Amino acid sequence: MASEFSFDVVSKVDYNVVDEAIAIAMKEIINRYDFKDSKSEINFDKKANSIMLLSSDDYKVKALFDVLLNKLSKRNLPLKNFKGEKVNSALGGTAKMEVKVQQGIPQDKAKEIVKAVKEQKFKANVSIQSDTLRVTSKSKDELQTIMGMLRGGDYGITLQFENFR
Repeated sequence: MASEFSFDVVSKVDYNVVDEAIAIAMKEIINRYDFKDSKSEINFDKKANSIMLLSSDDYKVKALFDVLLNKLSKRNLPLKNFKGEKVNSALGGTAKMEVKVQQGIPQDKAKEIVKAVKEQKFKANVSIQSDTLRVTSKSKDELQTIMGMLRGGDYGITLQFENFR
């Protein structure tokens, strides 16, 4: 009897590392001359999967976003999973920007990935399990080929592979 092999395709962001990156970004902002007296801040809401950037004007909010992305990339976090929204005016003549943190694979992206795998006619099954994908096959080589194809494709989010069986 041939056994089935499988792995999961996920898109995760480690919130502890994000907290660390935000703390280091805030240290840099406090010490930068161009942010002097700007009352800039970065707030991370883990439940809403969003980071709120607040500062005195549009330019400073965009600079805040650049500093944050720089600190996130230095910690090897997937920047594709951080989507900056439009800069909005806030109360008291300040500006704010929301940064959405993509945790898990959204349904539309999951369907796009499943379709891409099926178009290649691999001898494997891909099933959507809430915000992850499970890929199963009788051949380990087939699974490795699928991993290579997924690494090479651009789906707008960063994909990771886990639970190899």
